[in-house]
Amino acid sequence: MAETTLNAHESRQRAAEVQRGTARAAVLGVSDGLVTNVSLILGVAAAEASPAVVRLAGLASLVAGACSMAVGEYVSMRAQVELLEGVLLDEARRLRDNPEGARAELEQVIVRAGVSRRTARQAARELARNPAHALATYARSIGLNPDELGSPWAAALSSLLTFAGGALVPLVPWFFAGGLRAQLASLMLAGAASLGIGAMLARLGGRSWPWPALRQLLVIGLAAGATVLVGRLFHVPVG
Repeated sequence: MAETTLNAHESRQRAAEVQRGTARAAVLGVSDGLVTNVSLILGVAAAEASPAVVRLAGLASLVAGACSMAVGEYVSMRAQVELLEGVLLDEARRLRDNPEGARAELEQVIVRAGVSRRTARQAARELARNPAHALATYARSIGLNPDELGSPWAAALSSLLTFAGGALVPLVPWFFAGGLRAQLASLMLAGAASLGIGAMLARLGGRSWPWPALRQLLVIGLAAGATVLVGRLFHVPVG
């Protein structure tokens, strides 16, 4: 019983994290930062750029990408919250203007959950006496938690920091080395981080970790391979 309760609590926590948007922003941020910067760094290095140029390119990509991700996440999350608030406001207005119609709709919601018509009718009447409870029941029936619509600022900050963190991983070796040694170190660090990201995605989705982790590693490999190829093709040394 305790294990069942714990699993249910963990499932609710994951669902709340996803709806708030911070977990999604964090995972996307670190993944995008890692893929973007390891690809750019290896592509620039393949064009025989000096370590100083690689560092500059990596830092510029980190700052620009983190700011872009934060702004995009804020705008996206703000729009989502406003849309959800609009849905709840419409239902609150209907509860006020047409209480009998709203009560009938609540009854249908409860019936669809597998409750008998008689019990659903009584439950709907009880809920209709408290508009706040009626609104919360309606919101949950369409998959919303009215208390957890999400925070645009939290999602933006999460995206900013995690993108920067992911982008920093493949850049670190270039502060201490250069050439092939730094390239290999960047690739190894990016590979290890990508496996961790895949495992995190698996945890949020409640799935086993091997395939998501390997899939993330494959994404890193393909992106890095494409930019290295471009760098080799252009082969423009930058002193």
